[in-house]
Amino acid sequence: MKALVALAAFGLVLAGGACADEAFVTNQSSDDLSVLDLAAGQPVATIPIGGRPAGVAVSTDGARAYVTSPEGKTLSIVDTAARKVLAQISVAGGPLGVAVHPSGKPVYVADWYNHKIHVVDPDSKSVTADIQVGLSPSGLAVTPDGKTLLSADRDSNEVSVVDVATQKRTARIKVGDRPFGVTIDAKGERAYVANVGTNNVSVIDLAKRETVATVPVDERPYAVALVAGKAFVTNQYANSVSVFDLTSFAKITDIPVGDYPEGIEASTDGASVYVSNWFANTLSKIDVATLKVVKDIPTGDGPRAFGTFIRKTP
Repeated sequence: MKALVALAAFGLVLAGGACADEAFVTNQSSDDLSVLDLAAGQPVATIPIGGRPAGVAVSTDGARAYVTSPEGKTLSIVDTAARKVLAQISVAGGPLGVAVHPSGKPVYVADWYNHKIHVVDPDSKSVTADIQVGLSPSGLAVTPDGKTLLSADRDSNEVSVVDVATQKRTARIKVGDRPFGVTIDAKGERAYVANVGTNNVSVIDLAKRETVATVPVDERPYAVALVAGKAFVTNQYANSVSVFDLTSFAKITDIPVGDYPEGIEASTDGASVYVSNWFANTLSKIDVATLKVVKDIPTGDGPRAFGTFIRKTP
């Protein structure tokens, strides 16, 4: 009997120590960052940011979250475990999209108004270089090998390809109208770009530096998440997430979510997809197996979560 009790207690210890995901959701209207326990499905902290935060990028190791504030013209460095802002770095123009190099530095910030990408050293807390790209860069993404940076240039209707080593644009790839979010697959072979103006997703072959497919979705697609051989695309005006197959590009379904969905990312175990609903003040949890919303988690006011916002806790 004692052995059974001890075994049960040991099981509880293991369960309690299991890793879980957390979401760091930028709330533009309430000027803060919601920290959500995704296993429990509830908020656990609120971190003041200021400047109408929009973009977010969690580092690969999960230790830092980088948050852009377009009106404050800052990049905030957040300690994810301590739940506090470590520093706020001044950046010019209109900082929006943000991405972190897989090594943890530098951090890349899209400047919407000055049509460039700021290269930020989080150690010195300073901008060390600027990279000229197309008009109104929005979403950013770095390939898994850390060699290439992509910028979705909204008002140029193209994606800029930047060589990370030289910090120079090496190619321009035509996509649909008003590209916004850009996501690179785990192998670094393809990129998926949500085109707000033409209601479709451009599929880019990164080796060929060209668009190889255009997939229709619903009204005003904003960002793309990739998981389980499928693409999940937020549609702002349709209040939905479109799902299509990554091999055939055939549409699978549309999933109703909250009002004005924007940011989207898969959980670290690939079982769920999370969607921030800007006008509903919720984060919707989609079950990848059933393709249905199973929970809505409350956030702050005006959640956008534009970028990578999920980390696995240690």
